[in-house]
Amino acid sequence: MYDIMKRHEIQVLRRAGVTQEKGAELSGVSVRAVRMIEAEEPVVAPGDLGEVGRACIGRPSTTEPFRKLVEAILAEEPELLTLEVLRRARLDGYTGGKSALYGLVASMRPRPVRPMVRFEGLPGEFCQHDFGHVDVRSMDGTTRRVHFFASRLKYSRWVEVTIVPNEQVETLVRRLIDHFAGMGGVPLLSVFDRPKTVALRWRKDGTVTDWNPTFAAVMLDLGVGIEVCWPAKGNQKGSVENLVGWVKGSFFKQRRFLDEADLLTQLAAWHDEVNTKVACRATGVTPASRMPEEQARLRALKVAPADLALRIPVSVGPTG
Repeated sequence: MYDIMKRHEIQVLRRAGVTQEKGAELSGVSVRAVRMIEAEEPVVAPGDLGEVGRACIGRPSTTEPFRKLVEAILAEEPELLTLEVLRRARLDGYTGGKSALYGLVASMRPRPVRPMVRFEGLPGEFCQHDFGHVDVRSMDGTTRRVHFFASRLKYSRWVEVTIVPNEQVETLVRRLIDHFAGMGGVPLLSVFDRPKTVALRWRKDGTVTDWNPTFAAVMLDLGVGIEVCWPAKGNQKGSVENLVGWVKGSFFKQRRFLDEADLLTQLAAWHDEVNTKVACRATGVTPASRMPEEQARLRALKVAPADLALRIPVSVGPTG
């Protein structure tokens, strides 16, 4: 059983023409699950926002009452054979099928971390996002903490960085939409670490059980598929680069600023430099040279940039 956001992600991929096999690989589910979810009604709203992470479709699973038992068994003996877990569950009253319990056990076992590889992606396919903060020293000797929100397209390496007042969910969704507009459209999948602005709770295997309702509502409205990974372990999603570290190292820690106005002026100049003048080490060309392909795909996939600001629910208040 998959939650609303995972179902939404799969449906987004299939509507964009991604094959069932590729969709299964990108979303981390089986091809059979992709076919099943594709046949369901489209996910268009999270329903009860307080239950976004727990909402699911279909009859209750016979294995659900035994989830805590299986969790306790695997916590004590992580390498225990699934057949033995089934035997112990039957002794505890489980009467369901073998396959159902095997599926529960598989979902709860720690997943092996895949090797770090360069994660190129196709135009318009992936975009990475993250909050960061850094202590900035001004020329008068004072130091202040600056918060920023960064986004980077994976194919072109085009980057957007905005100074923000805080790292709250309202700030996240509004700046995210600003960045999509600056990029020229909305990508298929957006990759995040696991901040509380995105995911509130998750199981030991990393599966999100409770999404931030404001975030989930906006992402469903925009039709953006969401991938999350453990903080500081981006290799769980291919190669999610250290975006915050790169922004700090290439901009904030290389410069000194007179005041906030000077910081914003230098940030605008840095944007132009890294996006249009400096070749990216990963691709050998400037991000701007790849943006025509990226933007053509973005426009084909999603809503136009001019429409983005109109898609924020009224419940998301201003952040300043």
